[in-house]
Amino acid sequence: MIVKHFKLSQPEKDRLIRIKAKTGIQNWNVLCRWALCWSLAEPSIPGGIDPLSDSNVEMDWSTFAGEYSEAIIRQRCVNDGLGDDEKTLAKYFRLHLNRGINHYSTRDVLKNCSDRLKSALPKEEA
Repeated sequence: MIVKHFKLSQPEKDRLIRIKAKTGIQNWNVLCRWALCWSLAEPSIPGGIDPLSDSNVEMDWSTFAGEYSEAIIRQRCVNDGLGDDEKTLAKYFRLHLNRGINHYSTRDVLKNCSDRLKSALPKEEA
């Protein structure tokens, strides 16, 4: 298991509060799943350092992700040439989650819940 529990950083919590207000989605885990999935779908490797775990928002891995999601993160790390040891998986899970939260909190990316649904559709080819 990548992690049993994890805490969000205070900036992540603040961004998610704004996203909750825009979308009406009240569950932290739903918004975080959206953010993680968006980041995993991006071809680039997320950069930066692990965000601090300094907020009071804590999630249980099984509630957040379920039993198969670790395999998705493991495969992504292997595909990116990062390896699949537990430390790497935990680090890149947090980096992907943080990148997704940052993306969805960017002005005008997600104005309401229907914008999230539109972003899930395949992009039209030109």
